Amino acid sequence: MNWIENLLIIIGVSLDLFATMECQGALVSKVNKKQLSLICLIVSAVQLLALFAGYFLSDFLYEKNLLSNEAILGEIVASFIFVGLGIRLIAKAIKNEHINEKLEQRQDYKRFLKMAFITAIYTILVGVAFGILGTNFIMVFVMIGAITAIFIVTGMYTGYRFGFEQKTKAYVAGAILL
Repeated sequence: MNWIENLLIIIGVSLDLFATMECQGALVSKVNKKQLSLICLIVSAVQLLALFAGYFLSDFLYEKNLLSNEAILGEIVASFIFVGLGIRLIAKAIKNEHINEKLEQRQDYKRFLKMAFITAIYTILVGVAFGILGTNFIMVFVMIGAITAIFIVTGMYTGYRFGFEQKTKAYVAGAILL
């Protein structure tokens, strides 16, 4: 896979974070840049650890011969992972959970940790798929760190300015990219 394909996949997965942060941005009276920076650091760190765990898991699967060295099998498994994540995003778009907009003065870091760990489950799967496909770990690591930070900030400000109505579009766009 080339860097453009990797970038599109990472953007597709990260649009889930964008939608979540958009919902959080709709709840604040003012975006606190210091808190947003800390949230960005925490969520990005969790995503990077999850990506590393996924790569490690793919190496483990190869070592235990649970995945053979046949390239076609790896591509099929990776395809199922990406399609499954895309279907999940489409289901979230269709479900379109209503958000109870209630003004919050401070951001609760526990909520963001919970969000980061839930999203990390899917990032682990992406890491497994990238590991199976033999993508360059450093390139993907840098991309996911940067894109996660960008989407957290843009999601928060989009929600702050426009509310949470764009989340469905983000889910659909992520599914299409995957």
